[in-house]
Amino acid sequence: MRLDKFLKVSRLIKRRTLAKEVADQGRIMINGNSAKASATVNPGDTMTIQFGQKRVTVKVNDTRETVKKDEAETLYTVLKEEKI
Repeated sequence: MRLDKFLKVSRLIKRRTLAKEVADQGRIMINGNSAKASATVNPGDTMTIQFGQKRVTVKVNDTRETVKKDEAETLYTVLKEEKI
């Protein structure tokens, strides 16, 4: 699944266009490598996202095309949250 779509479906970022902008700014890393919006996300990947003054590291559990709002958090597990 594309990175921008995964971020929207998992509701880590609310809109796909915003997810694309964040990725293009180089604020997302997948398995330690800088990722573009078109990067492929697979279950088991570790993703680090920088939101302003906060850095969140998550592990991807599943990649589904659609998911209900209350089930969105099952797609990932938060490993670490830190202020920078």
